[in-house]
Amino acid sequence: MHIDVDKCIGCGLCIPYCPVGAISLENNKAHIDYDKCLECGTCGRTRVVRCPKGAIIEEESVYQWPRSIRKYFSDPMAYHPETRVPGRGTEEVKTNDVTGRVRKGMVGIAVEMGRPCLGTTFTDVEKVTKALVEAGVTKFEKDNPLTYLMVEPEKGTFSDEAKQARVVSCIIEFTIPANSLGKTLTTLKKVAREIETVFSLDLISRCEEEEDGIEVPVTRQLEAMGFTVRPNAKINLGLGRPLKEV
Repeated sequence: MHIDVDKCIGCGLCIPYCPVGAISLENNKAHIDYDKCLECGTCGRTRVVRCPKGAIIEEESVYQWPRSIRKYFSDPMAYHPETRVPGRGTEEVKTNDVTGRVRKGMVGIAVEMGRPCLGTTFTDVEKVTKALVEAGVTKFEKDNPLTYLMVEPEKGTFSDEAKQARVVSCIIEFTIPANSLGKTLTTLKKVAREIETVFSLDLISRCEEEEDGIEVPVTRQLEAMGFTVRPNAKINLGLGRPLKEV
């Protein structure tokens, strides 16, 4: 984002809307710290920030590499070129009825880097992906835009240019055999103490029918390892027509 100082009147209306405090007043004009700015576009939304002079504009340069990384992973209105999905660019569990990403006997994991509220650098993202590879993760989700950015997906590494980017959030997504869950969660607990941000952890599991009803099979294991399982979740109802064997 860019502020036209010739139009800006220094009212400061835009300042509290920036989620990372990248806007400040200098000499009675608003300025953006481009190192801090995540290109989320919030300050430029006329229905949110009603700049009286229309001084906040989006430049074409935000869609050029490597600045585009910030734009596509931070602005929920921007569509990732690789997946044509907005936001963080992946459907994860939401379409599993059709895509069959997570099959029986497998567990899907989504590590939502920078969520909630803090944002993340790709340096921290790489710390997590490399730790996961060392723990036995062999393949990251191919239809997740984060995977497209990896220079060596089998090692979980990113280019030096990509590692300079800061974003609101991105999702590390992969599937593992159910019997590998304990080792993977232990790895994530350890690496969480080695990064300078936070992450939310999502688990995707196919439900199983028990005598007393439907059970999510990973719940007991999570609770035994000290994880708090939130009751709210995204549920596939089985109404989609599968494109793959489940």
